[in-house]
Parts: sequence; C-alpha cells; structure tokens
Amino acid sequence: MDFQKIINDVPDYQTFLTIDEMDADSFALAREFPNICSLSKIGQSRQGHPMYCLKIGNGEKKALLFGLPHPNEPIGAMMLTYLSRKLCTDAAFREEMGYTWYIIKAADIDGTKLNEGWFKGPITLTNYARHFFRPTAEEQVEWTFPVDYKTLHFHQPIPETKALMKIIDEVKPDFMFSLHNSGFGGAYWYISQEAPEIYAALHQKTVDLGIPLHLGEPEAPYIKQLYPAIFRLNGIEEEYDYMEKYGDGKDPAKEITAGNSSDSYAAKYGTFTLVAELPYFCSKKITDCSPAGFPRAQAAKKGATYKYESYQEIASSYALYKKYVHGDNPFTKMLDMMIKLNESSYHASMKYIASNPDFQKECTISQAFDSLEVVPFYVLLSWGLCLRGAEVAYRQAADHDKNELQKIVKQLQTIFDEKAEQVEKNTAYAINPIQQLVRSQLASGLTVMNDLKNREQK
Repeated sequence: MDFQKIINDVPDYQTFLTIDEMDADSFALAREFPNICSLSKIGQSRQGHPMYCLKIGNGEKKALLFGLPHPNEPIGAMMLTYLSRKLCTDAAFREEMGYTWYIIKAADIDGTKLNEGWFKGPITLTNYARHFFRPTAEEQVEWTFPVDYKTLHFHQPIPETKALMKIIDEVKPDFMFSLHNSGFGGAYWYISQEAPEIYAALHQKTVDLGIPLHLGEPEAPYIKQLYPAIFRLNGIEEEYDYMEKYGDGKDPAKEITAGNSSDSYAAKYGTFTLVAELPYFCSKKITDCSPAGFPRAQAAKKGATYKYESYQEIASSYALYKKYVHGDNPFTKMLDMMIKLNESSYHASMKYIASNPDFQKECTISQAFDSLEVVPFYVLLSWGLCLRGAEVAYRQAADHDKNELQKIVKQLQTIFDEKAEQVEKNTAYAINPIQQLVRSQLASGLTVMNDLKNREQK
C-alpha cells in the first residue's frame, strides 16, 4: 500500500496538545465512531488522572502504540491523535493494514502536565529548558518494568507501568511502538529485532522530510549500532554490565534505581518493538562525517568534563535552597539523582573513552558537535530543573522563609538566563516543524508494520 497520502495529510500543527485536549479528542472520536472505535480506562496516574486506551478496528494482527513514555516527548501524542482519526475515517487504510490498534496517547500523564508550559511555544532551546521536566528513573513509566539480573532486582512498577504491563499481557502485541523524541540532534531509531530490509526505507522517508539523521555519538556507550542511526534496543542489563566493567568497583545495583523497559517486558510474546527518536532541534553538523581535525577522545573527554563540572556547579546552586525543600518536589528529586550519580558516571565515561581504541581515531564533525555543542544544551535542562525546584520550594515555604527563597529564585533565574544566552549564542540550530516530525514518526511506524505483515504473508 502507498502510504504517502496518509503521511501527506498530517495537519500543519503549530503547538502540542495538553493532556486535557488529548482526552477530549479521544472521547469525541469514540462518540463519533462507536462501531469502529472504543475508549476504555486502563488505569490511572499517581495523581489520580485516568489513563485511556483507544481500540480501533478488528484486524488479525495486534498493534500497541503509546505516546509520552517520557513526559517531555509530545510528538508521539500528536501522531496518535492524527492516526486514530485517520483510522476511523479511512476504511480502506484500516482494512489494508489488517491490524487491531490499541492507542494510548499519554503514558506519563503527571509528568506531561509539568511540561505543558512549553507546549504552546515559542519552541526554542531556552523556553524548552525553562519549562522542562523529567522524573527520576524509579518514577519513569518506561523504566520501571520488572527485572532480575545478577544482583539487580526491581519489582516496584509505578501505577502507569502496571497499566502498560496489563495491556501488553492482554493484547500480546505483534507490534509495539513506543513514541519517543530526542531533544537535539538528528533522527534515529531503536528496534528489538534486526530487520535490514527496512533500514534504508527508514532513512529515506525521514531525510525526504528534511529531518537530518543522527550520525554523532550514541545515547550511551554500550548501545549496539545495527546501521547508521539505527540501534538495537537495549535493556537495563547492558547498563548494568557497562557499570560493572567501567565503574568504581561497587555493585551496580546500588546505583541503578529503576527497572527494565517495555520492550523487554513484551519480548516474551515475540513482539517487534520500534522506537523512533525525532528531534525538536537540529543542525546539519549532526550529519557531517568529515574529519574534525582532532581525536574523537579529545571531544568526548571535553564534553564529559563540561557535564561533570556543570553538575558540580548545579549542586552548589541547589545547596542554596535544599534545606527549604519539603514535601513532594519533583524537580529536586531529579537533581538529587543526577548529583548522586555525577562522580561515578564521569569516571566511568573517562575510563571507557581511554580503553576504547575507537576514540583514538579522528573525530568527525558530527561526533564533535554531539560532545561540544549538544552537551551544553542538555546541561541547560538541568539548570531549568534547578530553577523550577527553587520555585516550588518558595511556594511551599513557611512565610518566614519566603523572603530568603525569593532572593534565591531571583539569583537562579539570573544564572539560568546567562546559561541560556550562552547556549543560544554558541549553538547553530534549526527548529524542525511539528508536522514533519509527526510525518516521520508515522512513516516509520507504517513502514515497519507493513514489513511485518508482508513477512508473515510470504
């Protein structure tokens, strides 16, 4: 089937939907198409917000798609909003695909609400960082699936994860699409099973939309590349082994506070899992594999050192108000985790760089960009968390502490503004249109699903 018209019909979105807007759209769809689409509550968030799942069609194969596995990643929710309506209104498309669709627009509802401050724009590095939120590992929907590996034993899935576990067990999906976004760089993919026949198509459909491929450093050193910008999905086991080999000799289970991911949980059903990472911000440098004129290790060490020293600076700023933190402050929870892991993570990175001969090779422009320009952007997100943590502390403080906290908030706002100005000045970037990101994510999913169907028919 030619999916191009389906892809081309994606609206020209200018902003992202809030949780309430997503829910309203799902309810409207179920009312409009009761014979095709049903809406059910599959659980609720820790804050008590219902989690909803749309079921569309009655095909033989089963597909489970969920957006916002991390709360700062709303592109997938936009794709699912468009796709769910298209499936209801286009019978030929629905029948040709041959799937029953289970669609969850938002997995991390509470965290998403803490990101909604940037959803309506402007979409800039600064505004994104100022309103950014990401929970700690043990409070992440996508990272709290059960695992038993060596000394690591995690069996405390959060309610949202339990809801996903239940629907995975009920549906036993042939295909699962965890809809992620990267912050900065280029497009890349993770797959649970090798499928060389689709690699070129994934590339081409995204490049045709004007989105560059990510040809810089992988997200983590232990990730296995199958093809440029395409990686094998990894579980917490690979992180454990990396820490065991390059860490400080301590039991990795003492520092790993979370569990496994959805693809690991669904593997028992033979599920093919796809993750498509699409960036809000991009640069042509991320595709430039020409030599940078210095060893890869030089850039990697400089990036790791910048991150390490920046987190030390953030720790000092956080210390200004840490004694005033009481009750539930989601932003400081994340700061506590990052500061705790800063030392061991830095030394593991430096040890890995020193021991890996690939880092003695000449650095590419894309690798240098990742280490030297993208790292400061991600550090800026942590400065945003530090400032937001202080704002929450101020709102929760006793009256006699408010004057002091107000001064600290003002001081941190000044620091954040200075850091943001530096990042904006030193980083040449473009903003990927939401429409193109949604098109790319949709094209990726349809490509894989169609391939799976064709394989079975042969």
